[in-house]
Order: sequence, then C-alpha cells, then structure tokens
Amino acid sequence: MSWLSSFFSAAHRPLQERLAILIAAAVTAAVATTGVAAYALTLLTVYDQLDNELVEVASITSDALASDLENMGGIDDSVWQAANVIVMVVRADGHQMTPPDGHATLELGPEELTIARTSYGWSSRTGLDSAGEAVRIVAVPLVDSDTYYALVLGRPLAPTLAILQTTGLSLLVFGGIGALVAGATGYAIARSSMGPLRQLAHAVVSITETNKLTPIEITGDDEVANLGRSFNQMLSALESSRARQKRLIADAGHELRTPLTSMRTNVELLVADERQGMLPEGARSEILRDVAAQLGEFTQLVGDLVQLSRDETVQAAPEPVDLRDVIESALARAKRRGPGLAWNVALEPLYLTGEPDALERAITNLLDNAVKFSPPGGTVTVELRGDRFRVADQGPGIAEDDLPHVFERFYRSEDARTTPGSGLGLSIVAQTIQAHGGWVKAGHAPEGGAEFIARLPGSPIPPEDEWELEDADDLAPFVD
Repeated sequence: MSWLSSFFSAAHRPLQERLAILIAAAVTAAVATTGVAAYALTLLTVYDQLDNELVEVASITSDALASDLENMGGIDDSVWQAANVIVMVVRADGHQMTPPDGHATLELGPEELTIARTSYGWSSRTGLDSAGEAVRIVAVPLVDSDTYYALVLGRPLAPTLAILQTTGLSLLVFGGIGALVAGATGYAIARSSMGPLRQLAHAVVSITETNKLTPIEITGDDEVANLGRSFNQMLSALESSRARQKRLIADAGHELRTPLTSMRTNVELLVADERQGMLPEGARSEILRDVAAQLGEFTQLVGDLVQLSRDETVQAAPEPVDLRDVIESALARAKRRGPGLAWNVALEPLYLTGEPDALERAITNLLDNAVKFSPPGGTVTVELRGDRFRVADQGPGIAEDDLPHVFERFYRSEDARTTPGSGLGLSIVAQTIQAHGGWVKAGHAPEGGAEFIARLPGSPIPPEDEWELEDADDLAPFVD
C-alpha cells in the first residue's frame, strides 16, 4: 500500500508534477501490461509448439513401440537422445517401461496414468526428470492387443527457459526504458501544457501588484486558450467598469460642484438673514425658490449620471415593447412642459425587445430638447415610420460645428449655455439607442429647426401574430 499513499501524497504537489506523474504512471502501466501480455503469449506459444512436436514424435513412433513394448520397439536410447526426447511407457496398472540403457526417466503423475487407463485424449504438463530438471511431458494412448498403455514423452526445458528468461529480461529492460522515456515525455508535456496557465497566474499576480489590467497573449485553440480568452474578456469587462466608475466620479465632481456651490451660497444667505435680517422683503422667498429649483436640477443631474454609469448592454425583457405606447407616455409628459406648442404626431406600429423605462427616458429627453428650443406657438413633429423615429422642431437648429458633438457628455453649444440642463440628456439618448442595437443622428429639419432621427430594430407585426403567420405557413402544405 506504500505506492497508494505515495500517489495520494502527490496531490499536494504542484499541478505540473502531478500531470507528469500521472502521464508517466499511465504509460508505465500500459508498458507493463503489454510486457506481461507479450511474455504470457510467448510462453503459451512455446509450450504449445513443444506439445505439438512431442505429439508428432509419438504418432511416428507409436506403431514401432506397439510391436515390441518390452524392448521399446528396438529403438536404441541414443536415438531418443539425439531427438532430445525422454521416452517411457506406462501400463494401466502403473507398470513403467523404459528403453534399454535409458539413463534419464520421467517422474510420472496421475495425468499419465489416467491416459493409460482411459486410452482417450492426451495430456501435457511441466514436470521433472530423474535428475530434477524441468521437462515438458506429453502422454498419448497406446494399445497393445487388449492392454492399455500410455506413451509418455518428455523434452528438457532448459533451452526453452533460457529463451523465456532472455525474453522476460528484454521486456523488463525495454519496459523500464519506456517508463523513463514516458516520465520525461510526461514532464515535457506537463510543462508545455502548464505554460499558458503559468502565464495566466503571472498575469493575475501582476494585476494584483500593479493594478494594471493588461491582457495576456493567446496562442492555440484548446481549452487553456479558451480560458485565456475568457480571462481577457473578464479584464475587458473590468476595464470598462473601471472606466465608467472613473468617468462617473469625474463627471460628478465636475458637474455637481456648481449647483452645490450655488445652494451653499443661498443657504448661507438665509442663515445670515436669520441672524441679521439683512435681506429686503421678498428676497427670502426668492432665494427659497432658487434653492428648490437647484435641488430639482441637482436631482436630475444625479439621475442622469447614474443612468450613464450603467452597463451599456441591454438585458432582454421577457415581453416585447410596443414603441407607440412608450412614445405616447413620453408625449404626455412633454406636452405638459410645452403647453403653448403644437404637436404633429404620426405613429406606426413597431415592436421590439428592450427596456421600456430606458426607452421612455431617452424619448423624453429628445422631446424635452425640442420643447426647450421651440419658439412660442411652434410645432414639434413626432413620427414613427417603419423602424425610424423622428423628432423635429422649429427652433434655431444646430450649428454645423456643433453637430458632431451634440451626443457627447456635458457638451453644450454657445446658444444653449444660458438654458437649463446639464448637457447629459442627448448622451443618455445615444447610449440607450445604441444599447438596443440602433443608432441616432442629429441634423437640420425641413421645418427649419433641429432634427433627430433614431433607428430601433423591430417589427411592425406583434410577436403573437408573427407566430400565427409562421404556424400558418408551416400548415399550408397540409391544407387543401
């Protein structure tokens, strides 16, 4: 059991050593099994050949022996010696006969006596001669008149055993060499296989020490390479998350400073007025309204920053979204903010899979932008045709220099710097539309103002109706 404990103790060794041990053990076991099988097959073949030769000699000499059993057919012992055969005849009652001047005899057993008594079949075994040497003994029936005998032939096994010993030693030596080669090969294979894992481990250690998310180099197309690719994908996701976190912190620090400073100033004025009564009549109420407006702006800004810090992929909702419902809900809110505006609305059906809340926020931002820049009594056009959603106003429009930047975070044109807002609304629109697999672009409307066109991939047919149509198409070949 010592080898078993050694094997289990190898479980505490490094993976490379364990792989080398397992590979070497497997190859050694295979070599050992092959060697034992080869030796056993050789042994059986040699003994079978000896038995066939002795049976053939017996068949040739049986007639001559049967004619004169007492004198062993008159065959001199030197003939048997030349054939390297020891011959004896045993009678059914156990009486044994040998050639005249025979020197070596066989130690007979019950197998040979059984053949003599039954005169049926033949037997073969390994036994001893009178000198104690190993011999191969074969007995065949021999009948003289009505008396049953067994002709017993034996051949010394010394040459055969020498050959078998040489064969076994050769198998052992070459098997040992094969085991050593297997061990070296197993170590090389383990070292080669562990190379990518070591590289992965070094990358993890490097990331821990330097905090740099550096991808590792991938070669090959095996399981270890797939593990490396998954690791690089994880690093990419971590880098993206870290970038969003840093961007959120930077954006928050940049944009929250102004409303916080303004609110702090107003609050300090209110506190000073509480002590000294320095504010004129009505100024206190105006400051409180200003604080309330700043709190609203602050709340919206925080919500926009949180929205932009979210992951840029959309988890599919379990139910499809009717984009008309989303647009109508956003329109209801936008109309309350622009009571003096006219609305030209044309909505065709469009169904898609996505997040209704995120889509409504993005559409609301587009509508609020149109409301903000529309002149009094102006018209806002809202259209959904096919997979295109369009919002256009009759405001001053967007300057050519500003068009490439309108979807950037915190970007505000010169004309928009005096209007309320944080410059994040259109960034949220672009991120949401792109996360749903579409795109959005800004341009000049034929009405003279700004125009925003978004593409959202979807279908004008509800999913249930699509299923019914597909099912009908499947059944059409079977309907007459």
